[in-house]
Amino acid sequence: MQHPGPALTCGATRTILVRMKPPAIAIDGPAASGKSTVARRVAEELGYTFINTGAMYRAIAWHLARRGVAATDREKICAQLGHMPLQFGKEGTVSTVLCEGKRLSAELTEPEVNESVSSVAAIPEVRAFLLQKQREYNEREAVVMEGRDIGTVVFPDTPFKYFVTASEEVRAARRAAQGLTDSISERDKNDRERACSPLTQAADARVIDTSDMTIEQVVTEIVTDIRNKMPTKS
Repeated sequence: MQHPGPALTCGATRTILVRMKPPAIAIDGPAASGKSTVARRVAEELGYTFINTGAMYRAIAWHLARRGVAATDREKICAQLGHMPLQFGKEGTVSTVLCEGKRLSAELTEPEVNESVSSVAAIPEVRAFLLQKQREYNEREAVVMEGRDIGTVVFPDTPFKYFVTASEEVRAARRAAQGLTDSISERDKNDRERACSPLTQAADARVIDTSDMTIEQVVTEIVTDIRNKMPTKS
């Protein structure tokens, strides 16, 4: 919910209320760095809505696979964008993706999705399509959003930017523990080298290496930093 900011008085008779935009917390990082778990916990701690942008890209990859559209067929993918039966909403304080009214969950981690999502996410039209929907969440409420270009593209002006990472070995082990078999090194290469919105650490982001940290330690570090940056109420 947006709250009126301080009142600006013009002359003696007119008062203008300046609306403050809700905070946007940007948490970026490579695959299996722990950013999704951390972002969810940070959102819970602050009482904000958690937005999983990866699920949004995975939903598109899943839908395309169902339709038999190759992840590299840019023309067909662009033609599908305006007709996808996907709805992006939220349940409680967590973002959701529905297809024809059914919430997608396990479908988003199917092997075919794991293999194609990087290619789908590299298509500029797909990113533009989802960029608008990602920003719409923050028009209504405070959000914690995780992804790969949140601090550089989605919310470049937010003062709350965090780049969560870990060693390739640690991330590969985490991926395997989830039962996922995609290659971390190949995923990193695809994410960093794509032409549109590559995985890049924002210059003003706080870097947190989670290789030897617990989730609680990471969450505490981020939440403490956010609260320290929040303007004090007079």
